[in-house]
Amino acid sequence: QVQLVESGGGLVEAGGSLRLSCAGSGRTFSSKGMGWFRQAPGKEREFVAAVNWSGVNTYYGDSVKGRFTISRDNAKNTVYLQMNSLKAEDTAVYYCAVAGPGGWRTVVGVDEYSLWGQGTQVTVSS
Repeated sequence: QVQLVESGGGLVEAGGSLRLSCAGSGRTFSSKGMGWFRQAPGKEREFVAAVNWSGVNTYYGDSVKGRFTISRDNAKNTVYLQMNSLKAEDTAVYYCAVAGPGGWRTVVGVDEYSLWGQGTQVTVSS
């Protein structure tokens, strides 16, 4: 069964840090771009960050630039999201995803990703 499983979410105080992990299983994703998105209650799913297949190129949403860092370990089939200086507005369910067969057009589009994890809750208290 091909799947992505996120972990590392939780409750943290504003200004704190969390590290999310997304482990792939059932196939290797080493040739695929990977991304993180988030969705807060009542809001649309929002692009957070993405990394290309090699880990060399990274992309960030404006709201997280300078605070979040995406990385990957292809040997472990895992992508990470290091989140620092967390704010209350970062509270959301965080999802990882694999770029679809056609690759990226813009990187930020939800429809550019074909496989999603189940999500992990991140709650930042102010």
